[in-house]
Amino acid sequence: MLSFAALTLRLGSTGCRGGRRNLATIVSGNKTSQLVRERLKEDLDKMRGQFPGFRPGLVVLQVGDRDDSNLYISMKLKAAAEIGINASHVRLPKTATEDEVLRRIVEVNENLEVHGLIVQLPLDSINPMDTEKVTNAVAPEKDVDGLTSINAGKLSRGDLGDCFIPCTPKGCMKLISQTGTSVAGKNAVVIGRSKIVGAPMHDLLLWSHATVTTCHSKTTDLAAQVGRADILVVGAGKAEMVKGEWLKEGAVVIDCGINHIPDDSKANGMRVVGDVHYPSAKEKAGFITPVPGGVGPMTVAMLMENTVQSAKRFLKTYQPGKWNISYAKLKPQKPQPRDAAIAHSFTPKSIGRLAREVGLFSEEVEPYGTTRAKVRLEALNRLKTQPNGKYLVVTGITPTPLGEGTTTTTLGLAQALGAHLHVNSFACVRQPSRGSNFGVKGGAVGGGYCQVIPMEEVSLHLTSDTQAVMAASSLVVDTINARVLCESTQSDKALFDWLVPLRDGHRKFSLSQLNRLKRLGIEKPETLKPEEIYRFIHLDIDPETKTGISGVLATLMRDAVKPSLMQTVEGTPVFVHTCPLSDIAQGNSSILADQIALKLVGPEGFVVTEAEGGAELGMEKFFDIKCRSSGLHPDVVVMVASVPALKMHGGGPAVTAGSAMPKEYSAENLTLLENGCNHLKRQLENARAFGLPVVVAINTFSTDTDAELGLVCEQAKLAGALEAVPCSHWAEGGAGAVALGQAVQRAAETPHQINFLYDLEMPIDDKIRVIAKSMYGADDVELLPQAQQKVALFSKQGLGNLPICMAKTHLSLSHDPERKGVPTGFTLPIRDIHANLGAGFLYPLVGTSSVAPQSPAFSCFHDNDFSTESK
Repeated sequence: MLSFAALTLRLGSTGCRGGRRNLATIVSGNKTSQLVRERLKEDLDKMRGQFPGFRPGLVVLQVGDRDDSNLYISMKLKAAAEIGINASHVRLPKTATEDEVLRRIVEVNENLEVHGLIVQLPLDSINPMDTEKVTNAVAPEKDVDGLTSINAGKLSRGDLGDCFIPCTPKGCMKLISQTGTSVAGKNAVVIGRSKIVGAPMHDLLLWSHATVTTCHSKTTDLAAQVGRADILVVGAGKAEMVKGEWLKEGAVVIDCGINHIPDDSKANGMRVVGDVHYPSAKEKAGFITPVPGGVGPMTVAMLMENTVQSAKRFLKTYQPGKWNISYAKLKPQKPQPRDAAIAHSFTPKSIGRLAREVGLFSEEVEPYGTTRAKVRLEALNRLKTQPNGKYLVVTGITPTPLGEGTTTTTLGLAQALGAHLHVNSFACVRQPSRGSNFGVKGGAVGGGYCQVIPMEEVSLHLTSDTQAVMAASSLVVDTINARVLCESTQSDKALFDWLVPLRDGHRKFSLSQLNRLKRLGIEKPETLKPEEIYRFIHLDIDPETKTGISGVLATLMRDAVKPSLMQTVEGTPVFVHTCPLSDIAQGNSSILADQIALKLVGPEGFVVTEAEGGAELGMEKFFDIKCRSSGLHPDVVVMVASVPALKMHGGGPAVTAGSAMPKEYSAENLTLLENGCNHLKRQLENARAFGLPVVVAINTFSTDTDAELGLVCEQAKLAGALEAVPCSHWAEGGAGAVALGQAVQRAAETPHQINFLYDLEMPIDDKIRVIAKSMYGADDVELLPQAQQKVALFSKQGLGNLPICMAKTHLSLSHDPERKGVPTGFTLPIRDIHANLGAGFLYPLVGTSSVAPQSPAFSCFHDNDFSTESK
C-alpha cells in the first residue's frame, strides 16, 4: 500500500484560533504517479527476467500537427521511455483520409510487438473523420485509453477485470484511495458526462459501491447537488465553476479540469486553473487535487499502467515462436466415408481468422470468398529478418495405380506436427492440374482425413492461376505467330512503314521502339540505314525454337504469383501454388510459397513441401532446380511407400486405375514384397545422394499385416533410412502420423549438408548423363540427331549452364512405363531438348514422352455435378 503521508501535503492550519478548521490536504498527483512509475519499472524487470528481451510496445497515432497534441504526446513518450516501454509516435498529415487512418490502425492491431494503441484526439484532418468509428477500430485488447465501445460496455456492466479503464477516471480513483477514504456507501457527485471522464467515472464509483449522481449543463440547482457530495469529481471543462461555499465540509475534491485564464503576472499572460475555484475550495474540502500537478500526471501514469497490464495479458497466452491457432477435433468414422463426404463434414474457419493465426496482416491477404485467399508478396519483405523454420520435402517411390500417397502424407504430417505435436507447421502443395479432360490428377488435394478444403474450390479453378498462365501462354504464341506472319509476307519497306508510319514527312517512334533501337546500338533513329532498318523490323526469333518471352505477361500473371492460402480438414494452414507435373516439368510447389511459409512458422516450426512423382523425378528436380534457384536447403527427406505398391514393383500383376485390388496385393506375400523392397532401396539411394537424412513413411492399408510392415521397416533401415514409420493418417488424420512427426523432428536435428547431383558448368549432355546413370540406373544415354542439334544450339546461345529438367515417364525408373521395380541394362534415349527460359531450365524429351498432359480414359467430370447431394 502506498504511504499516504508521502503523497499528501498540508495546506496549513490555524488550529482552533477563531474557530477555523484545518485547511484541505493536497493530494499530489506528481508524487503518486512517480510511485506508480517506479512500481511499473519493477514489473518490467520481472517480465524481462522471464522473457529476455521483451518490452511492452506502445504506439501513439496522431493526425495533424496541433501544438497541444504534440505537448501531450511528448509527455507520454517521455514517461514510456522512463519506465522501459518501447513507444513510437506515428504522425499522419492533415491530408490523411479516414480510410488511411483506419488502415494504419489495423496494421498496429495486428502487430504482436505492440500492446497499446492510443489515437490522439482530436483528429486534425482537412477530411471528414468519424471519431467514434476511428476509436472503435482500435482492438479492445490494445485500447489502453479505454475508449472503445467494447471496453466502455464492459465497464458499465461491472466487468472491471476484463477491460481497460479510461486513464483519467482510473487515476482519479487512485487519488481517492490515497486519501484513505472508503468509497463504499458515500454520496458521490460527478460533474460532466463525457465518454473520456464523466461517464466512466460514474461507473467506477458505482461499482465501488458509492451512491452516484451525475450532473451536467442541464442540471438544476447544481450547488445543492454538490453540497451533498462526500466525493466530488469535476470534469466540466469550465474554469473555476465550482465554488468553495458549495462544498460539503471535509469532502474529497478531485479536479480534472485544465483551463487557461488571463493573468498578467505570467510571462505568457495566461494561468492554468481547474474547474474548481481552488482558493475557496481549500477552505472547506478535506482533500483536494491541485491544478496543475493533480489529475494530469496520474492520467499519464495510468496510461503506462494500462500498457503494462496489456503486455501482462499478452504474455499469459504468449509462447515465443508459437502461433495462437485452433485446430478441429477429428472423429474418424468406420467404415470410412468417401473423400467428398469427409470434406463436406468439416466447416472451414474463415480465411481471415486463419491468416491472423499464422501471423499474416490484413493488408497482406486478399480474400477470395471466405475460405481462400491470396497472400501478397509484401509479407515476405516484412518477414525477411525472421529466421527460417525447418524444411521437409516429401517424395515417394515410383507411382503405381495402387497408390503411394505423397500428397496425403504431406498433409497428414503437417497436421500431426501442428494439431498433435503443437509446433507451427505449414504444408505447401501444388494445385491440381485440370488437364485437357477436367482433371487428369483427379479430385481434391489429399484424401481421407488429410485433405485441403473446400475440396471443390481447390480442385477446380481455385484462384484462376492456371487460367492466367494459359492466357499468358496464348499471348506469347499469338504475338510470335502474328509477327512471324508479317515478316514472312511483307517487304522490309512495307513492314517499316507499317510499324513507324510516315506522317507529314516525319516518322515518330514509340517509346518501346526507341528502347529497341537503343538495345540494338542504333543511336540516330531519324537516319536509319537499310541494314539498321532490317535489324529493327526483324525479331531474332527462330520459329522452330521455343523460348521464353517477357513484358505484358507480368501484368496478366500479377495475381498468379501470389500463393493461395487454404487449410486442411484439421485447420492446418496450406499454401496451394502452381501446378507443374513431375514428368514434364519440375513437379514442385512454388519457391515463393515455401519462402513465406518458412518465415511464418519461425525457427522451431516446420514447412512440409511435396516433390511429386518418384524420387528420381520430382525429388531430383526439387534439389537440382528448385533448391539451386531458391537457395533454400531442406533438413529432412520423407520417402513415402506402401505395401501394395512395393508388391507391384516386386513383380505383381498390372492394375489399372480405379479397378479392384487383386488378391496378390491384399493377401500377405512376403516374397513379392521383399522383391519390391529392392525398388525402395534404389529410391533411398537416390534420396541419400543429396546428403540429407531420410525417413520412410509407410502409408498403411487395412490389408497390410504386421509381418509385411516389419519387413519394409527392416529393409528401409538396411538401405540407409534413419527411421521407418508405419502411418495411418489417411484413416485417422494427423493422429495417425504422430510417430512420423516425431521421427522427422529427431531427423531434423542430425548434422547434414546438401549435395547437388551435378555442376551447372558441365556440358549439357554430361549433365543429362549424370542424371540418367545416378538416378535411373541407365547404362548410358543416346542423344538422337535432333537432340544433338539442340545441344549445339543452346551451348552457342549461352544456355549451357542451365539446370536439366528431364521429361520422362513417371511410371518407371526407366523410359519404359511398363518396366517396374529396378530396371537394368538400358540406354536412355533423348529425342529432343527444349528450353524453358522463363523457368530457367532445359528439358530433354526422353523416349516417347510428351510435353502435353495425357488424357484419361474416364474423365473426372463424370463424378462431378452441381447438385444438393454432391455440393
